[in-house]
Amino acid sequence: MTGDVGTTAAGPNATAAAGRDWLAVGAGAIRLASGVSFLIAPNAANRLWGDDEQTSPTAQLLLRSMGYRDALVGGLLLRGGLAGGDAAAPWFLASAGADAADLLGGIGHHSTMTRQQQLRGLGGAALGIAIGVAGAARARTRTRS
Repeated sequence: MTGDVGTTAAGPNATAAAGRDWLAVGAGAIRLASGVSFLIAPNAANRLWGDDEQTSPTAQLLLRSMGYRDALVGGLLLRGGLAGGDAAAPWFLASAGADAADLLGGIGHHSTMTRQQQLRGLGGAALGIAIGVAGAARARTRTRS
């Protein structure tokens, strides 16, 4: 049948692939992978972010909770990016909000953190906020053009 949505001279789904938001796909995949790492191996993931101590059971619970959050937001951001249009915009904002919560929570402990923890934890959160806000604005702008 001619005129199928997503079919072009370049082949099926070429139009759909062109409309994907690759920034959302990349950011979502990274956040999803980070979340899964906190679920599977919270202590190892925590060390990656700059903590070199063994965590308490309570800290492991919080790390796993963060893992669920990041896996969920990352997966939905990834899905929104694959869908294209402005579908990723709300998930970029959810991602930025999660990083803002991490940054605000971390600022209160800034003086007790090592320089490496400050750079990785707080710097990573600040970068995540910037990517989330810019990604949401970009997703909205892409659909209006």
